[in-house]
Amino acid sequence: MNIVILSGSPHKKGTSALLADAFADGARQAGHTVTRFDCAFLQVGGCRGCDYCGAHDGVCVQRDDMAQILPAVLAADVVVFASGVYYFGLTAQLKAVIDRFYAGNSRLMTQKKRAALLITCADSAAPTVDATVAHYHAVCDYLGWQDAGMVTGLGLATRADAEASDYPARAKALALAL
Repeated sequence: MNIVILSGSPHKKGTSALLADAFADGARQAGHTVTRFDCAFLQVGGCRGCDYCGAHDGVCVQRDDMAQILPAVLAADVVVFASGVYYFGLTAQLKAVIDRFYAGNSRLMTQKKRAALLITCADSAAPTVDATVAHYHAVCDYLGWQDAGMVTGLGLATRADAEASDYPARAKALALAL
C-alpha cells in the first residue's frame, strides 16, 4: 500500500512529528511504502481561488512545492494528516496544502482512498480537538475518502510528554492495522 503522510508541524522534533514518525515506522514494518511531506518546511502558497486550475486541467497557477505533493497524494492509497492543534485547528502549513487539493478535486473525488488523522495538543480537555476532528471528517466526506482511524493526543505540551504517553504506540498500531 502507498501511504502519504502530510505533517503540518513547524517543529521537526515536536509532538505531532513524533506521532508521524511512529506511524511511518509501523507502516513500513507492515510492508507499506511511505512518503512524508513536512509541509512547514516546504513552499506552498495558499489557494488563490482564481480557478486557473479549472481552465487548465488541474494545473495550478502557482509554481511551488505543491507540484510534488499533489501527485503523491493522487497516487496514495492512504493519506495521513499529522498536526498539532493550533488555536483549535490544523496548523496553517497543513491547511494550505489541504486548500490546494482544490486543483485536484475532480481526480481526488473519484479515487477510493482512506485517510487517518494524527493530532496533538497541549490542552488535556477533549473539546479542544473537536473542531479539528470535524474538519478532518468534512474533508473525508467531501472527497469520499474512508476514515481509517485517528489518534488524538491530549495533554502533550512537550515531546517528553508525548514520549511518556501511549500515543506513539497508538499511532504505530493504527499503521499496523491498515
